[in-house]
Amino acid sequence: MAIKLIYETHSFTVDNETGIATGWLPGELSEAGRVEAAKLGERRRSGVDVVYSSDLRRAVQTARIAFPDREIRLDARLRECDYGLRNGRPVAELAPLRRAHIREPWPEGQSYEQVVAATEEFLGELRAEWEGRTVLVVSHSANRWALQHLLEGAPLEELVDAPFAWQPGWEYTLS
Repeated sequence: MAIKLIYETHSFTVDNETGIATGWLPGELSEAGRVEAAKLGERRRSGVDVVYSSDLRRAVQTARIAFPDREIRLDARLRECDYGLRNGRPVAELAPLRRAHIREPWPEGQSYEQVVAATEEFLGELRAEWEGRTVLVVSHSANRWALQHLLEGAPLEELVDAPFAWQPGWEYTLS
Protein backbone atom coordinates (compact mmCIF):
# COMPACT_ATOMS: atom_id res chain seq x y z
CA MET A 1 0.00 0.00 0.00
CA ALA A 2 1.00 3.60 -0.51
CA ILE A 3 0.64 6.89 1.29
CA LYS A 4 -0.84 9.92 -0.41
CA LEU A 5 1.31 12.87 0.65
CA ILE A 6 -0.07 16.36 0.14
CA TYR A 7 2.58 19.03 0.53
CA GLU A 8 1.66 22.68 1.07
CA THR A 9 4.05 25.54 1.75
CA HIS A 10 3.16 27.88 4.56
CA SER A 11 1.10 30.85 3.45
CA PHE A 12 2.57 34.24 2.58
CA THR A 13 4.43 36.05 5.33
CA VAL A 14 5.39 39.63 5.99
CA ASP A 15 8.97 38.54 5.19
CA ASN A 16 7.91 36.95 1.86
CA GLU A 17 6.20 40.18 0.88
CA THR A 18 9.29 42.24 1.72
CA GLY A 19 11.88 39.90 0.15
CA ILE A 20 13.36 38.50 3.35
CA ALA A 21 14.66 34.91 3.72
CA THR A 22 13.31 34.05 7.16
CA GLY A 23 15.14 30.73 7.63
CA TRP A 24 14.77 29.49 11.20
CA LEU A 25 13.30 32.75 12.46
CA PRO A 26 9.62 32.34 13.34
CA GLY A 27 8.08 34.65 10.73
CA GLU A 28 4.53 35.98 10.77
CA LEU A 29 1.73 35.47 8.27
CA SER A 30 0.66 38.59 6.41
CA GLU A 31 -2.99 39.47 5.96
CA ALA A 32 -2.86 37.90 2.47
CA GLY A 33 -1.25 34.84 4.06
CA ARG A 34 -4.11 34.46 6.54
CA VAL A 35 -6.60 34.58 3.67
CA GLU A 36 -4.56 31.98 1.75
CA ALA A 37 -4.38 29.73 4.83
CA ALA A 38 -8.18 29.79 5.09
CA LYS A 39 -8.38 28.82 1.40
CA LEU A 40 -6.00 25.93 2.08
CA GLY A 41 -8.48 24.67 4.68
CA GLU A 42 -11.36 24.92 2.23
CA ARG A 43 -9.32 23.10 -0.43
CA ARG A 44 -8.02 20.26 1.77
CA ARG A 45 -10.41 19.90 4.70
CA SER A 46 -11.82 16.53 3.64
CA GLY A 47 -9.94 13.35 2.84
CA VAL A 48 -6.91 14.06 5.03
CA ASP A 49 -6.10 11.61 7.83
CA VAL A 50 -3.41 13.62 9.60
CA VAL A 51 -1.80 17.08 9.37
CA TYR A 52 1.89 17.63 10.09
CA SER A 53 3.56 21.03 10.20
CA SER A 54 6.97 22.52 10.65
CA ASP A 55 7.24 23.89 14.18
CA LEU A 56 8.20 27.37 12.92
CA ARG A 57 5.46 29.93 13.68
CA ARG A 58 4.53 30.80 10.09
CA ALA A 59 3.86 27.14 9.23
CA VAL A 60 2.00 26.53 12.51
CA GLN A 61 -0.17 29.61 11.88
CA THR A 62 -0.97 28.34 8.38
CA ALA A 63 -1.92 24.88 9.62
CA ARG A 64 -4.02 26.17 12.54
CA ILE A 65 -5.95 28.63 10.38
CA ALA A 66 -6.52 25.98 7.72
CA PHE A 67 -7.47 23.21 10.15
CA PRO A 68 -8.78 24.88 13.32
CA ASP A 69 -10.55 21.78 14.62
CA ARG A 70 -7.78 19.24 13.98
CA GLU A 71 -4.72 18.12 15.85
CA ILE A 72 -1.62 19.50 14.14
CA ARG A 73 1.49 17.37 14.66
CA LEU A 74 4.53 19.65 14.83
CA ASP A 75 7.87 18.32 13.63
CA ALA A 76 11.19 20.21 13.66
CA ARG A 77 12.44 18.04 10.77
CA LEU A 78 10.06 20.01 8.54
CA ARG A 79 11.80 23.33 9.20
CA GLU A 80 13.16 25.60 6.47
CA CYS A 81 16.91 25.49 5.86
CA ASP A 82 18.76 27.20 8.69
CA TYR A 83 20.71 30.03 7.11
CA GLY A 84 22.54 30.54 10.40
CA LEU A 85 24.02 34.02 10.55
CA ARG A 86 22.00 34.92 7.45
CA ASN A 87 18.52 34.12 8.79
CA GLY A 88 16.42 37.21 8.14
CA ARG A 89 18.61 38.56 5.33
CA PRO A 90 17.26 39.59 1.90
CA VAL A 91 16.46 36.76 -0.52
CA ALA A 92 18.40 38.64 -3.21
CA GLU A 93 21.52 38.30 -1.03
CA LEU A 94 21.05 34.59 -0.27
CA ALA A 95 19.74 33.23 -3.58
CA PRO A 96 23.08 33.44 -5.45
CA LEU A 97 24.79 31.65 -2.54
CA ARG A 98 22.45 28.64 -2.25
CA ARG A 99 24.43 26.32 -4.54
CA ALA A 100 27.51 26.77 -2.32
CA HIS A 101 25.48 25.45 0.62
CA ILE A 102 24.14 22.23 -0.85
CA ARG A 103 26.81 20.27 1.07
CA GLU A 104 28.52 23.01 3.06
CA PRO A 105 26.37 24.40 5.89
CA TRP A 106 25.55 28.10 6.00
CA PRO A 107 27.77 29.75 8.67
CA GLU A 108 26.31 28.60 12.01
CA GLY A 109 23.45 26.99 10.04
CA GLN A 110 22.88 23.89 7.95
CA SER A 111 23.24 22.63 4.40
CA TYR A 112 20.49 21.67 1.96
CA GLU A 113 21.70 18.07 2.19
CA GLN A 114 20.93 18.24 5.92
CA VAL A 115 17.38 19.37 5.07
CA VAL A 116 17.10 16.42 2.66
CA ALA A 117 18.30 14.02 5.38
CA ALA A 118 15.75 15.35 7.89
CA THR A 119 12.98 15.10 5.30
CA GLU A 120 14.01 11.56 4.39
CA GLU A 121 13.91 10.53 8.07
CA PHE A 122 10.44 12.09 8.38
CA LEU A 123 9.20 10.23 5.28
CA GLY A 124 10.51 6.95 6.72
CA GLU A 125 8.40 7.44 9.82
CA LEU A 126 5.35 8.30 7.70
CA ARG A 127 5.77 5.05 5.78
CA ALA A 128 5.86 3.10 9.03
CA GLU A 129 2.78 4.78 10.56
CA TRP A 130 0.43 5.98 7.81
CA GLU A 131 0.33 3.25 5.16
CA GLY A 132 -2.80 3.50 3.02
CA ARG A 133 -3.66 6.94 4.40
CA THR A 134 -3.51 10.58 3.32
CA VAL A 135 -1.02 12.86 5.06
CA LEU A 136 -0.91 16.64 4.63
CA VAL A 137 2.32 18.49 5.41
CA VAL A 138 2.71 22.27 5.83
CA SER A 139 6.33 23.27 5.46
CA HIS A 140 8.82 25.46 3.54
CA SER A 141 10.57 25.82 0.17
CA ALA A 142 13.70 23.86 1.14
CA ASN A 143 11.49 20.92 2.14
CA ARG A 144 9.71 21.08 -1.20
CA TRP A 145 13.13 20.85 -2.88
CA ALA A 146 13.97 17.90 -0.62
CA LEU A 147 10.78 16.11 -1.74
CA GLN A 148 11.53 16.82 -5.40
CA HIS A 149 15.04 15.47 -4.91
CA LEU A 150 14.02 12.37 -2.95
CA LEU A 151 10.83 11.42 -4.81
CA GLU A 152 11.45 12.71 -8.33
CA GLY A 153 15.24 12.52 -8.56
CA ALA A 154 15.65 16.24 -9.29
CA PRO A 155 19.24 17.45 -8.69
CA LEU A 156 19.59 19.82 -5.74
CA GLU A 157 21.84 22.04 -7.86
CA GLU A 158 18.95 22.77 -10.23
CA LEU A 159 16.36 23.11 -7.49
CA VAL A 160 18.24 25.68 -5.41
CA ASP A 161 19.02 27.78 -8.50
CA ALA A 162 15.43 27.92 -9.75
CA PRO A 163 12.99 30.47 -8.34
CA PHE A 164 10.45 28.94 -5.99
CA ALA A 165 7.11 28.74 -7.81
CA TRP A 166 4.30 28.75 -5.27
CA GLN A 167 1.15 26.84 -6.11
CA PRO A 168 -1.76 25.48 -4.08
CA GLY A 169 -0.11 22.22 -3.08
CA TRP A 170 1.65 19.23 -4.59
CA GLU A 171 0.68 15.59 -4.30
CA TYR A 172 2.99 12.59 -4.06
CA THR A 173 2.60 8.86 -3.65
CA LEU A 174 4.94 7.23 -1.14
CA SER A 175 5.24 3.51 -1.69
